[in-house]
Amino acid sequence: MMIGWKLHGDGRTPPPGEVVRPDERLSWPRTAGIGAQHVVAMFGATFVFPVVMGLDPNLAIMMSGVATLLFLLIVGGRVPSYLGTSASFVGAVAAIRAAGGDSATVTGAILVAGVVLALVGVLIHFAGGDVVHRVFPPVVTGAVVMLIGFNLAPVVANVYWPQDQWVALATLGFAVFCAVLLRGFWARIAVLLALVFGYLLSWLLDSTAGKITSVLPGQNLLDASGKACQAEGPYCVATAFPHDRINVDGVKAADWFGFPSLHAPDFKTSAILLALPPVIALIAENTGHVKAVAAMTGADLDPVLGRAVAADGVGTALAAAVGGSPTTTYAENIGVMAATRIYSTAAYLVAAVVAILFGLCPKFGALVAATPGGVLGGITVVLYGMIGLLGAKIWIENRVDFADPVNLVPVAAGIILAIGDVTLKITDDFPLQGIALGTIAVLLGYHVLNAVRGPDGAGGGVIAPGEREIGGPVRPSGAPETGAG
Repeated sequence: MMIGWKLHGDGRTPPPGEVVRPDERLSWPRTAGIGAQHVVAMFGATFVFPVVMGLDPNLAIMMSGVATLLFLLIVGGRVPSYLGTSASFVGAVAAIRAAGGDSATVTGAILVAGVVLALVGVLIHFAGGDVVHRVFPPVVTGAVVMLIGFNLAPVVANVYWPQDQWVALATLGFAVFCAVLLRGFWARIAVLLALVFGYLLSWLLDSTAGKITSVLPGQNLLDASGKACQAEGPYCVATAFPHDRINVDGVKAADWFGFPSLHAPDFKTSAILLALPPVIALIAENTGHVKAVAAMTGADLDPVLGRAVAADGVGTALAAAVGGSPTTTYAENIGVMAATRIYSTAAYLVAAVVAILFGLCPKFGALVAATPGGVLGGITVVLYGMIGLLGAKIWIENRVDFADPVNLVPVAAGIILAIGDVTLKITDDFPLQGIALGTIAVLLGYHVLNAVRGPDGAGGGVIAPGEREIGGPVRPSGAPETGAG
């Protein structure tokens, strides 16, 4: 049950060695304090990623609260989790916008991905958690997460960084120093601190050094003859012009209280195909979250794994249906639970309500949306790289054996296809490119090669057939390796 929490002890901080279980709570003032910690923990990434994706950060914050409430209801209060904005869709959104898609096209594709994720959750619930590892072994999930992150490198290089390279460099340096030198909670919000630093630096430079001349996407559009044009495209491009780093016109016009702007989704097949690969990353994220909570609480949560995945899908679909950002479980909030040893879902209820109230302040959303491009250039270098390296983390933790060509070849091909944004035209109106093409190459390549190779694993190594590499033979004798070594 999500309501009717039992009071843990006297409602004060639990004694050393004890934990507050999901169906328990502390006194309501203390529960509210823990809930506030969860809001702060998720806040940075939850509003940064919508800005990067070109979506409304106010609506993202509000819908993250709504999605969290839905999640707690669907899992029956057994899995404490906050559903913040997912980073897994950032690459797909960048590709959709690069192909001319608008926010409606983006949210339509995300909505379909959410529905697919919810259906996968239902399948897991009835078929059991093992189906996840059979279809999406660590070598596949790691590769998909990696190609999603590294596919974003051109966005940094071509869109954000050139807007203000020195602010971008300063923001990057500040983020790195915060992540390395700070400890505990402050290290966890290094990206948020860097965003605030970059914002203040941009304001200072506007006040002292004056305007900067650079290209802003969608602004000062000119054709080949230098005349103003309306729609950005091959013959109508954004050109450099002097401008302030921070434009606060939208902040001044925004109300203090009000409902975020909503929009209906639009569905295009090419965009939907780009948004489906992140579903694999979300399955991996949700599975990891449930297993982490199970390990910390000592509870058997395998029976609700399918519900957790489905709940994330429902939250993503609902958020996208009104123009919001995709959702996922947050590792930042696992960190809060690990530090406090308080796993009460009552704290997440408080956090969700607070997030909904934050979302009802349009002026705050306008302030976030005014984040300078140079600042985004600095923090996205870190964010996109971290997303990509999470894939390597999955491989390392699961000891994936890349001496096995069944693991090596599909992953190598898929990552290059994605990073290079290679396009395969099935028809004129049905292209596969970048993330979608890379994911299909990894997923199909892995399973097809596993199916066709001999039962004894015959089919020599790619690096040096029949030879020995440092650390042993390229293909060990005996039973073939499949996903993790």
